Amino acid sequence: MTSEELKRVGAVILAAGMSRRMGQAKLILPYKGGTVLGTVLSTLNSAGISPLITVTGGAGAAVEGILRDLPFEVVIANNPQPARSEMMDSLRIGMGVLPSELDAFLIVLGDQPQIQGDIVYQLVQLFHETGHSLIIPSYQMRRGHPWLIGREYWAALVGLEPQQTMRDFLRQNSNQIRYLEVNSASILEDLDTPEDYKRATGAEITDQT
Repeated sequence: MTSEELKRVGAVILAAGMSRRMGQAKLILPYKGGTVLGTVLSTLNSAGISPLITVTGGAGAAVEGILRDLPFEVVIANNPQPARSEMMDSLRIGMGVLPSELDAFLIVLGDQPQIQGDIVYQLVQLFHETGHSLIIPSYQMRRGHPWLIGREYWAALVGLEPQQTMRDFLRQNSNQIRYLEVNSASILEDLDTPEDYKRATGAEITDQT
């Protein structure tokens, strides 16, 4: 697969949460020489994903400062009301700036620094090899992230009713999902609590404010 083909798959990274369970802005916490969010974006960049549209909101200034310091381009899309919004609201904001030339994009969680570049690459490769436009990684029969969404599903995703979620979208299209079976539980893991952070890093959480 050429780098030009890889550029046709972008990503919307959901990074607007309020980090209530962590007790502080989790996306700026240290992680393996960088930060939680910076690690996510670096992995996607290394896998050839572009553009990287990151929806910010909670701790916006601190998060956006990290994004601007990265050695590659990141598109920032701000959610102006993160405390009153659902994840679907942030996704719509990110999708609103997807370039018209893309064939698909990945829905990526900003608090999933365990994301593995080879799994990202496998999702994109499966998309190009099979033409399947709705691809979800699976570990031991459990769905994880990121999701790959082809252009043919974008209108349906944006058009969900206000009370509906991304999981409702998957239920509506369950017969169309192509699962990518992986051998890593990393697709299931994110960082919600201090315990999650300690388990992932071996370090106690410290106040970053």
